[in-house]
Amino acid sequence: MANFAQKQFTSKAGNEFTFQFPGVRQVTKISDRMKNKYGVAQDERLAEEMLSHVVVEPKMKVDDFKGPSGYKELGEVVGAAYAFITGNDEKEDKDESESDSNGAE
Repeated sequence: MANFAQKQFTSKAGNEFTFQFPGVRQVTKISDRMKNKYGVAQDERLAEEMLSHVVVEPKMKVDDFKGPSGYKELGEVVGAAYAFITGNDEKEDKDESESDSNGAE
């Protein structure tokens, strides 16, 4: 069950998203698919991969985000989803809980 962990994410615009870890093999495939032939990550492919395989609620496509504020939110959601599947959000969570406990002293 831990292989398919979920995380709730709220964007700065106040919209709620549920991320689900798709499994290690799927993450490696996503990493391969999001790069061009030179190994450089492409924004559109990354966004499509995150929305297709990681953001499970609500199901959205890139075109569902509208206008400049939608583009900003798309970047925020995709970045948070990618950090989640690569384990890079754990440091952020740890830093937040440490600052919470330091403020309580």
